[in-house]
Amino acid sequence: MDERRLIRISKYLARHLRHDPQRIGVTLDANGWVSVDVLLRAAAEHGFPITADELWRVVEGNDKRRYAIEDGRIRASQGHSVPVELGLPAVEPPEVLFHGTVARYVGAIKQEGLRPMSRHHVHLSPDRETATRVGARRGVPVVLVVGAGAMHADGHEFRRSANGVWLVDLVPPGYLRFPS
Repeated sequence: MDERRLIRISKYLARHLRHDPQRIGVTLDANGWVSVDVLLRAAAEHGFPITADELWRVVEGNDKRRYAIEDGRIRASQGHSVPVELGLPAVEPPEVLFHGTVARYVGAIKQEGLRPMSRHHVHLSPDRETATRVGARRGVPVVLVVGAGAMHADGHEFRRSANGVWLVDLVPPGYLRFPS
């Protein structure tokens, strides 16, 4: 199967499972799930037919494990801008986590910390390499070190999504280390 087609499907899923389900007439449940059959039918009705095999290949083949399928339903693992409750328990984070960004945002981050912007949570990476890849999507990456252990000790709650992304409501500037 054409890799470009799989990327297009993944982006289509991101748009409609994370940000704009109503655009194709899909309603996510409170936890972000929708029936696979409903999603495939809606995609076809809106001019973007996806086969069950293509959907399965995108979900299983995505190196970031952005989507989950359970009991005939599908959802995005995290990154929603629409209201959903992923039902992830609070867990103790490692001592440090990482956040990939680009230089043009560093000034604001130094002042305000990391904010979720249009999403529900700030996304943090478990390792520097992943954060570097995340930052590189927008240009030359800048990797920030987050004092997650100290944040947790100070009462901040962390959650980990099914694909290993760490989620937190915000990261105040005092918990960030910037590259020199």
